[in-house]
Amino acid sequence: MIGYVTVGADDIARAKRFFSALLPALGYELTEGEDGLSYVLPDQPDGSAVLPDFYVKPPFDGRPATAGNGAMVAFQARSQKQVRDLHAAGVAAGGVDEVQPGFRDLYGPHFYVGYLRDPQGNKIALFSNDPNEPGRDG
Repeated sequence: MIGYVTVGADDIARAKRFFSALLPALGYELTEGEDGLSYVLPDQPDGSAVLPDFYVKPPFDGRPATAGNGAMVAFQARSQKQVRDLHAAGVAAGGVDEVQPGFRDLYGPHFYVGYLRDPQGNKIALFSNDPNEPGRDG
């Protein structure tokens, strides 16, 4: 089980603009601190935490942040429409379109995904895999 994901950012204000255009719509709450941004899903009514948390921080070693080649963080959306809406919001908030939302032949018939880069260059996926929505073949 993944407990949290952290991406590096040199410009926290730009990162905040980008991620705040996406993550609150997925239920994440933002806390800001001297060490960066923390996006956390609220605890469940039974008191259990929902994982993973997502952090945006300057690198701890003090060197410039870089995007990992082959690294990607994927966020599950509630619907194909939400994938499209959040992808557009991310681009409007300073992200760069990597691949427009749509179906991918390599994945299941309902896997609908869009890719973008945050202002630091980190690759972000927004996806839906709802079998109750129209699929690739229909």
